[in-house]
Amino acid sequence: MKSSLGYVALAEDAHGAIQRSARYDYIWGGALEELSRRKPHARIVNLETAVTERGKPEPKGINYRMNPANVRVLTAAGIDCCVLSNNHVLDWGEAGLLDTLAAVKGAGIQTAGAGCNLLEASRPAIIEAGRSIRVVVFGLGLESSGIPGHWAAGADRAGVRLLPDLSQETAQRLASEVLAQKQPGDIVVLSIHLGSNWGYKITAAQEAFAHTVIDIGACDILHGHSSHHARPIEIYRQKLILYGCGDFINDYEGIPGYEEYRGELAPMYLPEVNEAYGTLSALTIVLFRMRRFRLGRASLRDVRWFQSSMNSSGQRFASLLSLNRDASLSLVQARC
Repeated sequence: MKSSLGYVALAEDAHGAIQRSARYDYIWGGALEELSRRKPHARIVNLETAVTERGKPEPKGINYRMNPANVRVLTAAGIDCCVLSNNHVLDWGEAGLLDTLAAVKGAGIQTAGAGCNLLEASRPAIIEAGRSIRVVVFGLGLESSGIPGHWAAGADRAGVRLLPDLSQETAQRLASEVLAQKQPGDIVVLSIHLGSNWGYKITAAQEAFAHTVIDIGACDILHGHSSHHARPIEIYRQKLILYGCGDFINDYEGIPGYEEYRGELAPMYLPEVNEAYGTLSALTIVLFRMRRFRLGRASLRDVRWFQSSMNSSGQRFASLLSLNRDASLSLVQARC
């Protein structure tokens, strides 16, 4: 695919015409009403694109970018933090990354996981959540998600915060780094791009890494991403582990392949965290469905499919989702 117009054509072939000259809030659709109603204290996304008109495409086959003038798409949803430690943020080279950082920060949105050097890429985003509560977001990535090794930020090189592996040594070093910056009352989110795009398998290394950073006290929510569909949820020592959130907004509409994973379904995760201990009080998931590049509430049939899929794939973690009256889902049982 050489142009975004090709993706638009595929989506229109599948579901009908998409309006041109749409408002900046168009793609969010019904998600904005839900955000307005629930009023989350922190809105965190993995932004998997470059925001630039410059640069040379990396020789990787698929190169994403958004015009900087369209950064208002993010402000339309009140995004607080864009995690950039992923396998598309450098699709247009270092120039594209620097433009991305300038555009996102210029819109008043914090970034985590990438920077003009390793120091900036390692620096967490800090979201003031009221009453002296901070949500501290560290952005991290792994080559297993498709991030090229040469994209790693260096002392004098722009790039992403790339972890070498998921070993216990790496987990302990990261935990020490986090604890050196954590203040009493902080809620720490480790936002990690890891693993493959498709499939439900959670590796032993992924599980051990998540458990270690929680055991040491350096993680309250592990926000995993890379998979294009939702992966199992685990509650470990009353802390939330999302091994793969799935896509919320993407351009896959009308593209054949992997239909069994229902990648058009977009879960919004709404955890409630005990401010004193960082433990999970409740988790609500509101499910949307992408049509004509716009999110709408998923049908009850789709919600039931998602519930069944998540309960089946998450059996090893004893995590179950129950259906609420408003067709949202709640986590009702977990191994602590």
